[in-house]
Amino acid sequence: MDVNEIRCSGRAEHPLCLEGQTRLSALLEEVGSPCEPRLREGRPCAIGYVPRQLNLMPAGMPLWGYGADSRLVRDAVLTFDLKDLGERLGRSLAPAGLDAPRLRFADDRLWTLMRLLAEAVDDDDPAAQLYGDGLIAAIFAMLGSRRGERPSTRKGLAPWQLRRVLDYLESRLPERVELAELAALVDLSQAHFSRAFKASTGVAPYQWQLRARLQRAQAMMLTTSVALERVAEATGFADAVHFGKAFRRAHGTTPARWRQDRKR
Repeated sequence: MDVNEIRCSGRAEHPLCLEGQTRLSALLEEVGSPCEPRLREGRPCAIGYVPRQLNLMPAGMPLWGYGADSRLVRDAVLTFDLKDLGERLGRSLAPAGLDAPRLRFADDRLWTLMRLLAEAVDDDDPAAQLYGDGLIAAIFAMLGSRRGERPSTRKGLAPWQLRRVLDYLESRLPERVELAELAALVDLSQAHFSRAFKASTGVAPYQWQLRARLQRAQAMMLTTSVALERVAEATGFADAVHFGKAFRRAHGTTPARWRQDRKR
């Protein structure tokens, strides 16, 4: 995924990059006149303005961007390979829905997933890897799904599968772990694994990993007197501030207060 921010003024029309790859783009923010995707230079888009627009372009097809008086444009562009995605999702993506351009279409759930992924792109937290992998699986499961198709019954992991995955996650704390690694442990596609893991544990893989890191941090605070900076470092957080924010979201108090209350 590439996240782009362009500041400009006046009329602008230019070819958009990544023509050689299939790509899905989401318009995250715009100030000034609405942005317009065009299949040909100088030829207006036949589809009217749509807020939070999404554009899907197959590989080999150029796309132009136009703005009558845009001041700020911020978008996220996700490039992908259909064959690779089919293997990751454990099913063939219907080419009929992905080999033709779709301009200015709206899907609030898909747009939200793209925004969340854009926000996670530069996150150095180890949990961001599983979080991003999960978002990507959700994006393409949604993009490749057939309308009107009933979702299949979702079953959890077998006990041996869950034990193997949890043991692996525990052994890798607080390192960055990819969803593909976990899915391969139990011979499942990433999409199938994500659904089954959540059915078994009630949380997504990245949430389980973050919870385990916070539990390890709690154990360190209870059994040692090391500074919070050391606790943060040992459990994979960027610094004490990052650790404090994650801890407060999960427990409703700061690490220092939590530790103090339990030493009384």
